[in-house]
Amino acid sequence: MNCPLHYTMNLIGTKWKPLILFHLLEGSLRSGVLQKKIAGISNKMFTQSIRELEKDGLVIREIFPVVPPKVEYSLSERGKSLENILRSLDTWGFKDAQD
Repeated sequence: MNCPLHYTMNLIGTKWKPLILFHLLEGSLRSGVLQKKIAGISNKMFTQSIRELEKDGLVIREIFPVVPPKVEYSLSERGKSLENILRSLDTWGFKDAQD
């Protein structure tokens, strides 16, 4: 096994993935709502990032059979296990930005 930090960074270490995961800590969100919470993310990057998170078992996509189609994303148990890390990063950023 490679360095554990290297392994973790391969899963969540892009610009957008931690933000997606952080916003899903609130609970399930519709695709459009989630994307709007992440300032500056393009459609392409949102789609790519959310698909990778789903493939890696961190995010669950639920499709509702309605018209128009409704898609919601939520954290899997594996994704929820990152909560302390994500909240710590948020707290550190808040404190450091105050300096």
